[in-house]
Amino acid sequence: MKEYTYTEKKDTRSGFGDGLLEVGRQNPNVVGLCADLTGSLKMGAFQKEFPERFFQVGIAEANMIGLAAGMTVGGKIPYTGTFANFSTGRVYDQIRQSVAYSGKNVKICASHAGLTLGEDGATHQILEDIGMMKMLPGMTVINPCDYNQTKAATIAIAEHEGPVYLRFGRPSVPVFTPADQKFEIGKAVMLNEGTDVTIIATGHLVWKAILAGKILEEKGISAEIINIHTIKPLDAEAVLKSVAKTGCMVTAEEHNRIGGLGDSVAQALATAKPAPQEYVAVNDSFGESGTPDELMEKYGLTENNIVAAAEHAISRK
Repeated sequence: MKEYTYTEKKDTRSGFGDGLLEVGRQNPNVVGLCADLTGSLKMGAFQKEFPERFFQVGIAEANMIGLAAGMTVGGKIPYTGTFANFSTGRVYDQIRQSVAYSGKNVKICASHAGLTLGEDGATHQILEDIGMMKMLPGMTVINPCDYNQTKAATIAIAEHEGPVYLRFGRPSVPVFTPADQKFEIGKAVMLNEGTDVTIIATGHLVWKAILAGKILEEKGISAEIINIHTIKPLDAEAVLKSVAKTGCMVTAEEHNRIGGLGDSVAQALATAKPAPQEYVAVNDSFGESGTPDELMEKYGLTENNIVAAAEHAISRK
């Protein structure tokens, strides 16, 4: 098992904020829009350095999406920022009609996604957003795993022509990917090669997958671990190549098991190379108030859950 270490923990939303500032310095067409959550989205540095390119729309998310769509007509590259629940559920009609339908170059940037929002509870813990966004034709869906990868993704999407949904979170998590990484949209990242089971993870569950790989190694099980930061377009080639070697699959995500990464992987397997697959995801339910660690434990999103899923998948081969 390849060794992964970290020296600090940082929130992925800070990776977005720092990436936005950097890409703003690189590209004068980048503009920022926020729905009254500048501090929470870490957009303050961009606002301070580029006040003429920052638009505080207030608690008016639907208006923000409409403004962003219009700005693209003049060649701007708008990055919208608010919580994931408000970035998707509240404004889905505007995204579908004004952004996706006409292929507008809007970057929809969503923080506080999933259960790890914590104490704010189920009303804010959206677990359906990946499914909602990946169903929109032409929408790219990205869910990076740590601060460095989120920063790199934020910079990279400016060069991608078309709508993007960029999902990140609130809690501080290990920073284990390289600071100088090249982010390639649609390209899976191999973290550890193995022979007995494939573990495909996204977002905050990537580090959990690494921890699970270490536990499995102690049990004599060789796990192949893949970081899928781009859920759409899915790197189906990497998925199929891995499962051809290992013969079974576990998918791990901080999202409803319906409509997320697991379903995308299952579709790839079903149409090309059927194999046993186990899901580590929220089992068709809403969240609740609690600390991030308490919620991840209760809803089955820990390294031990991944280990159990891997063992079960292997038993089905």
